[in-house]
Amino acid sequence: MSHVIVVGAGVIGLSCAVRLAEAGHRVEVVTRENPAETTSSVSAALWFPYLALPRDRVTAWSAASYEEFLRLPPESGVRVRQGAEVLAEPSPDPWWASAVPSFERLTKIPPGYADGWTFPAPVIDMGVYLPYLITRLNALGGTLTQRSLDALPDAPLLVNCSGLGAATLADDPSLTPIRGQIMVVEQVGLTDWWVDDTDAERPCYVVPRLNDIVIGGTAQRGDWNDRADPGTAREIRSRAERLVPELRAARTLRHRVGLRPSRPSVRLETEHRPGGTVVHCYGHGGAGVTLSWGCAAEVTTTIAQLTP
Repeated sequence: MSHVIVVGAGVIGLSCAVRLAEAGHRVEVVTRENPAETTSSVSAALWFPYLALPRDRVTAWSAASYEEFLRLPPESGVRVRQGAEVLAEPSPDPWWASAVPSFERLTKIPPGYADGWTFPAPVIDMGVYLPYLITRLNALGGTLTQRSLDALPDAPLLVNCSGLGAATLADDPSLTPIRGQIMVVEQVGLTDWWVDDTDAERPCYVVPRLNDIVIGGTAQRGDWNDRADPGTAREIRSRAERLVPELRAARTLRHRVGLRPSRPSVRLETEHRPGGTVVHCYGHGGAGVTLSWGCAAEVTTTIAQLTP
């Protein structure tokens, strides 16, 4: 098998690296940031297709990832939790509904809403999950090296999972950040997740994990500010408490900001360069975790077609 360099150690890069190593390739991950400092580490990581296109490919990748998350062991940090998205107006099923094995309309609508749906979804604790992926990669003989890159390295086979970094590394001006601010609060006995995406720039979501709860958030396109804003934090908390009143008793643990890598469509395609072949896999918007295993499978298939 071949030597493959993967650029980027967020959830997309690590998932691709694991799949490639499982296929027998010698995999080297090169990353500027420690995985614990990537945008992926900030994610609420609820399986939920969000801010990613095109619809047909995103639905297929999401379905494949959903199935893979169901197979992962408890030590991965993945739990399946029931939850609901609530809507201000009656709406048809979302375009990605076919990716969910069990999808139902809400029969009891919370006050202030007109419609909604419910389904069980994987919730991934990224503080546990990213180290789990690294452990899997190491067990398969893969390596992870932290160093900054000014350009994509010349290599016979390269997988570019550099997220927003691809704006420079792949000279892609279509990439733009979508700023997401969240807060993590103590667990107060919540088990169900909630999403209210009525305000596109201020989505409200409550995602309970085993030991804490992630609440958010924002979707501020073109905003590069990676510091938490106190006023925004108060708004996030207020919206979340209106949606889930039990949160009023939850103590705030920390604030985080992540810059989602957005472009008009996810770029998963092959580029042949003088120095070698690059498989680009970036621009997953707010759905990196949701698309991760589906994209990793396609990247692995693509690499297999490029190697004898």
